[in-house]
Amino acid sequence: MKRSKAHHDAAAKVDRENLYSPAQAAKLAKETTVTKFDATVEVALRLGVDPRKADQMVRGTVNLPHGTGKTARVLVFATGDRAEEARAAGADIVGADELIEEVAKGRLDFDAVVATPDLMGKVGRLGRVLGPRGLMPNPKTGTVTPAVGKAVTDIKGGKIEFRVDRHANLHFIIGKVSFDERQLVENYAAALDEVLRLKPSAAKGRYLKKVTFSTSMGPGIPVDPNVTRAMTAEIEG
Repeated sequence: MKRSKAHHDAAAKVDRENLYSPAQAAKLAKETTVTKFDATVEVALRLGVDPRKADQMVRGTVNLPHGTGKTARVLVFATGDRAEEARAAGADIVGADELIEEVAKGRLDFDAVVATPDLMGKVGRLGRVLGPRGLMPNPKTGTVTPAVGKAVTDIKGGKIEFRVDRHANLHFIIGKVSFDERQLVENYAAALDEVLRLKPSAAKGRYLKKVTFSTSMGPGIPVDPNVTRAMTAEIEG
């Protein structure tokens, strides 16, 4: 794929043979952004797991201390009082049968989905639409719940969901280029702590194999996977 001159100039600032600390990588991510808009800062992890085995699936959620920098559009499948609770909490789209039909036909103007347990029998058939996009509600991530108000508030407040893909890669965002380095590092630390906590007991060998920071359309920045504690010490120093 042909890259722009701006991308080549940004990539030239990154030493691909070096493993940067999270603080260094956050600083470099801000310096190598190539977009005119406030780009998203993303993290990609390569894990030492076999996702084909159910006991090595890594999936979870975490509330980023500084949010994502983006207000997520939340869709809620609910009826009655729970639908009203969702609206009061700030849900962008709320409905039941008719909304399920709209999503089945391709409506996808939302970033997260919450559903009450009583509707999952109907929502379940949206797996082919929502599943590939990582939007299918799941009790393990708190998106199938009677407490729809709390779920909406959490998502709007910076809760992110992550799931290892079939190649053992895991992606999540840690903020925007406009965030300061401390905010990016503290968001990364919170997400990484949860990923480490979820290490499957069946996983053998090195768990955290590779870490890369990047911005929207920016170059990848290799990060030292061994630095998992005291990440803000370098910023403080």
